[in-house]
Amino acid sequence: MKAFKAYDIRGIYNLDWDREDAYEIGYFLPRLLKTNEILVGRDIRLSSDEIFNSLSRGIMDAGANTHDLGLCTTPMVYWATAKLGFKGSVQITASHNPKEYNGLKVSGPGAMPIGYAAGLNKIKGWMETEEPEPVSHKGELKRLDVRADYLSFLKSFRPDLSSLKLVVDASNGMAGMFLEEIFGSNVDYMNLEPDGDFPGHDPNPLELENVQQLSSKVSKGDYDFGIIFDGDADRVMFVDEKGEFISPDLIIAVLGDYFLGKGEHHRVLQDIRTSRSVAEYLQPLGAEMFTWKVGRAFATPELRRINGIFGGELAGHYYFRDFSYSDSGILASLIVCDVLARKKAEGLSVSDFIKQISNYHSSGELNFVIQDKKAAIEEVIRHFQKRQKPLSVMDFDGYRLDYKDYWINIRPSNTEPYLRFIAEAKSKDQLAEIVGEVKGILGRY
Repeated sequence: MKAFKAYDIRGIYNLDWDREDAYEIGYFLPRLLKTNEILVGRDIRLSSDEIFNSLSRGIMDAGANTHDLGLCTTPMVYWATAKLGFKGSVQITASHNPKEYNGLKVSGPGAMPIGYAAGLNKIKGWMETEEPEPVSHKGELKRLDVRADYLSFLKSFRPDLSSLKLVVDASNGMAGMFLEEIFGSNVDYMNLEPDGDFPGHDPNPLELENVQQLSSKVSKGDYDFGIIFDGDADRVMFVDEKGEFISPDLIIAVLGDYFLGKGEHHRVLQDIRTSRSVAEYLQPLGAEMFTWKVGRAFATPELRRINGIFGGELAGHYYFRDFSYSDSGILASLIVCDVLARKKAEGLSVSDFIKQISNYHSSGELNFVIQDKKAAIEEVIRHFQKRQKPLSVMDFDGYRLDYKDYWINIRPSNTEPYLRFIAEAKSKDQLAEIVGEVKGILGRY
């Protein structure tokens, strides 16, 4: 089955996986998670109900109970897993992928992620070698409603928004369940109604074409900034008052204004692709920076291991100690609103604040479809090490080479058939030279 990935189970439904696979995954989940009580939520995708029915039937045929959260955001599943003490949970979602995709995000005790290496590989092996045998005493389907309690938790982070004029794009995803109750009626909403056809645009705000509606509206009005969520609301991204997209790694620095600068020292996690500007901004505020692999399957356990206060990724995931070290787009957006409202009161626009943070020119993450990724990566690294000796080398998620005035990262995607490259430099000319050299090398592959 093609749908088993590094972080989760995901693919085109009825092509990469189907309801029979969902049933078998459900059947083997209680064995993997060592529990007879499994929490299951789902997003609005057109195939989610069918997957839920098959998955829950498998869980119950194994003798375990399915606790049905119904339609919900992925962070709501994380919150309920940890808050209610479940040892296992599943969210049915394909996150930011187009509508024909669906998948499963599996968590263990404390909402710790279960990726391929942490156990999904075992389920895949059992599916290949065993046939499910329904037990005589089947489990039960139990309804569970935590919406009011979860909404109350989110509202506890709600700042005074009266000074802000905002546009919020829910991408027709699950964030639309909560946004009006959290942000109120003085906000302009776009694509608010959850709809598995995603009629507004694909629910992936990392693709700039999907941010265009938001950018256009913000740039034509008198707004302070715009907010956009992905399909399952675990990610959030922002545009400034001009409608310009803000690189999501820079939001790690914005979040630091909320958590740091009070005379305390805290550990902060960033992924290997994060702008050097983030550490340069946060360290004077008291941050001890840690860098680790991309993806929740790696970030959540690492943030917990270092007892970090928060962390973030270039992809728009932001993790919080107060949220079981998990990611929440809505929680992150409320904290960002708190910071930006204070900056506005100081007379600082969002774009000017971001300029204070960012000191580099970035290529953005460039994707290359390459068959022999390993050889291509090794040639790029050899080239740059011969070009100039790096000040430091990270080799735990592809490679990151840091130099005095620039850095590069090249890594294979864990979820898509891409080789990903990103670079930053102090000057545009230097950045253009670096990118040109890399494109020349990769063009041979």
